[in-house]
Amino acid sequence: MLPLSRCKLLFICARNKIRSLTAERMLHGSTLYEVRSRGVARGARVRLTAGDLGWADRIFVMEKQHKDRIRAEFADALGGKPIECLFIPDDYQLMEPRLLAVLRERLLPHLDLPDP
Repeated sequence: MLPLSRCKLLFICARNKIRSLTAERMLHGSTLYEVRSRGVARGARVRLTAGDLGWADRIFVMEKQHKDRIRAEFADALGGKPIECLFIPDDYQLMEPRLLAVLRERLLPHLDLPDP
């Protein structure tokens, strides 16, 4: 049985090409979560908007600089929502098993995750 309302997760990195996109794909199809990924850089695959922040129940960034940038550029849109930093450097490839393992490890304190 599906929950009445799935928690909306937003994953953010710089370009939305590797880390946040991997997190989105990792949780795609979850019965617990709706998932989106965005980037804060000008050349991001899908760039973050105020609407994305309004949509999200939980916000996760990969680096502290992403958190700082969001707070500077979108302070009004955050509405006091906390931003969790996962501290994952830009050292991986899309869907790389090591990245999936790090994401899982860093998200486990915050989310119910299915077994790998």
